[in-house]
Amino acid sequence: MRAAAASDLLHVPRPLPDAPVRLIAVPYAGGGASVFRGWDGGLPDIEMAAVRLPGRESRFADPPHTRMEPLVAELADGIAATADRPYALFGHSMGARVAFETARLLRTLGGPQPRYLFVSGCRAPQLPLRPPTGHLPDPAFVRELRELGGAPPEFFAEPELVELLLPMLRADFAVLESYTYTPATPLDLPVRAFCGDADPHISPAQADAWRAHTSSRFALTTVAGGHFYLDERRAALLATIRADLLP
Repeated sequence: MRAAAASDLLHVPRPLPDAPVRLIAVPYAGGGASVFRGWDGGLPDIEMAAVRLPGRESRFADPPHTRMEPLVAELADGIAATADRPYALFGHSMGARVAFETARLLRTLGGPQPRYLFVSGCRAPQLPLRPPTGHLPDPAFVRELRELGGAPPEFFAEPELVELLLPMLRADFAVLESYTYTPATPLDLPVRAFCGDADPHISPAQADAWRAHTSSRFALTTVAGGHFYLDERRAALLATIRADLLP
């Protein structure tokens, strides 16, 4: 796969050259930069950069990653190439694991560390994953996607669209299902975990277990909603992030 330019990888909808901090947001499996459309409006004094992974949106022609290591390496390179100010990492579901491993890789490489790590809708990495589903035949795999609730009903009403995006979705599931957590020294930066109070996949206790991965401050915020609460609770979520980054 060709090396992505930082401008391909990090989509900045509203550049803010004077912003004191940048928030880099990593989407969930199957998601793209569009997951975070409108977030810049809720962060008026923070520059928003949404991660656009290969295999979707303007990078549709790029083969998607199927393992965590090259995905994290690409993101770490993009962050290091654009680190002109402090930054924080946010990730939801699969994106939380990616953000966490990216911070650890940058620490190993001596690269710029995030000011803050926000992990959302994701059990701590030392806990077991859900049973694998990425190997299932198409009908069963699509049923799993529907049950997760990560796409609107109109998506499943368009068989051609589902068929077009299935390879990318399977690749994202392969990233998660081939992932192996390796213990390491906790990160020396604050971590906040978010968890939907009606999330059928992640319990507050599983989200609280992220506290083991920081030697700095940790907080758990329980949000009203299910696994994909991001749109319904956007204002409260962004207000919490903003208060952490600009105290």
